[in-house]
Amino acid sequence: MEDGKKYHSNSRSYYEDVRKASDALCLKYGLSVIEPKNGKGKSYAQWMAEQDGKPTWRTSIRLDIRDAVAESFTWKQFLEQMKQRGYQWKLNRKYIALKAPGMERYIRLRSLGKHYSEESIRQWILQPKSRIPAGKEGDSRFPKKKLKGIQALYYSYLYQMGALKQKPKRISPVLRADIRKLDARIEQMEFLQKYQITTREELMAYRTPLEEQVQALTKERKRLYRSEPDSVRIGQITEKLRPLRKDIRLCIRIEQQSKEMEEKMRLAEQIQRQAEQTEKNRQPRTESR
Repeated sequence: MEDGKKYHSNSRSYYEDVRKASDALCLKYGLSVIEPKNGKGKSYAQWMAEQDGKPTWRTSIRLDIRDAVAESFTWKQFLEQMKQRGYQWKLNRKYIALKAPGMERYIRLRSLGKHYSEESIRQWILQPKSRIPAGKEGDSRFPKKKLKGIQALYYSYLYQMGALKQKPKRISPVLRADIRKLDARIEQMEFLQKYQITTREELMAYRTPLEEQVQALTKERKRLYRSEPDSVRIGQITEKLRPLRKDIRLCIRIEQQSKEMEEKMRLAEQIQRQAEQTEKNRQPRTESR
């Protein structure tokens, strides 16, 4: 202390002196303070917003989350929607966190309330959308022109999975089990649309020159490893190979998985026909009673 004497603390001096000074510092620098009435602390900015009758930043985040969910059909799309709104994420941890534009610190997603945890939002995304966001009529991800070939297959599959805004009356359990692959299905559909691929023959025609490029580049890189191991060209080749190999892998998956999708669609239609026939056979007995 200033007079050089030992400081003696008691409950009265804590509440009247130390705590008052501590709270003043917290308010000055926007930190949380302890409220003795309910035991919950608030940041100074949040407290001021409530005093002025304005929505708090937590309310703003919740509203942004709701809007992002309304425009998303997968967790990946939700994260992208939030990023477009200026949010930053800390993922790959037990409790993921986000930071709104203008905020200095990250907050845990679950701190927004029990309905805003990662698990709750993932479930929320999969529910049918109750409204169409402003300026978006129908599903704008895919063109309105009539689709054909495997593009039509993917669109029909996504529709039957309930991934499009116009939902089927009933989602087949055969397709519902595939919901975890929704991100991959949408990525494949967008790939087919981007390169105007409608048949497996066209898919192979697109894939073949890519494999030839990979083979030529790989051969060149091996030669450089032996003759010029410090060459800058080696790194350039590696960078070129990444997107080529990614597209090749995507082509292979589309070829394989489109066949699986066709089989699942046939099975779903068969189950649907059997269910309709069972209902039709049951109907006369009900009427006769």
